[in-house]
Amino acid sequence: MPRIENHLIELLAPDDRLRLLSCCEPVELALSDVLCEHGNPTCHAYFPTRSFISLIASAPGHPGLEVGMVGSEGMLGVQLALGVETAPLHVLVQGGGAAWRIGSDAFLAELAQNASLERVLNRYIYVLMAQLVSAASCLRFHLITPRLARWLLMSQDRAHSDQFYVTHEFLAYMLGVRRVGITTAAGVLQRAGLIEYHRGELTVLDRTGLEAAACSCYAATARVYAAVMG
Repeated sequence: MPRIENHLIELLAPDDRLRLLSCCEPVELALSDVLCEHGNPTCHAYFPTRSFISLIASAPGHPGLEVGMVGSEGMLGVQLALGVETAPLHVLVQGGGAAWRIGSDAFLAELAQNASLERVLNRYIYVLMAQLVSAASCLRFHLITPRLARWLLMSQDRAHSDQFYVTHEFLAYMLGVRRVGITTAAGVLQRAGLIEYHRGELTVLDRTGLEAAACSCYAATARVYAAVMG
């Protein structure tokens, strides 16, 4: 059996897992690739393994805002399981790396005969709903520095590394703030010895300290995932 490295696939019964993988192909996602656009048909579903993806909401006349993140804990294209082909969000590769990809028709055919996959995806849809709700409240009620700490923890979880590439411009885009706000917040975390940042390379130096600096949303969404997905 190939190495899976995606939690949703690993939750499936062995036979169901093998059948799904037989319909998938391994792909390498590149940083900043756009996987789908809001309102367009969904051509593929993705199960990231060593990559992670930003889910971005947009409004006419305004820059995008990240409302969710998908890595090896989840999948992209879950709306297909609801019978909806249209992509609800703009989707951008935040961290390049490996993923399993399956065409939408093949995915729907497999879902129709794979009760184990259906059960797992029903629970994962709830997790995504909780993540979207958390993102909305976080944007409204929490300050930039705790929000940045939360975002860095979420990225570290999905990068499977203490170090990953990110620019201040990208952080400002993801968090919906001005670049100067990101510079100030990152400076606070850096002076506290929690992170190190140099020419786009960010290193988490103190994971425990960063968790303490993050807003409550990080721990709350982690608890939801653990409770629902196991």
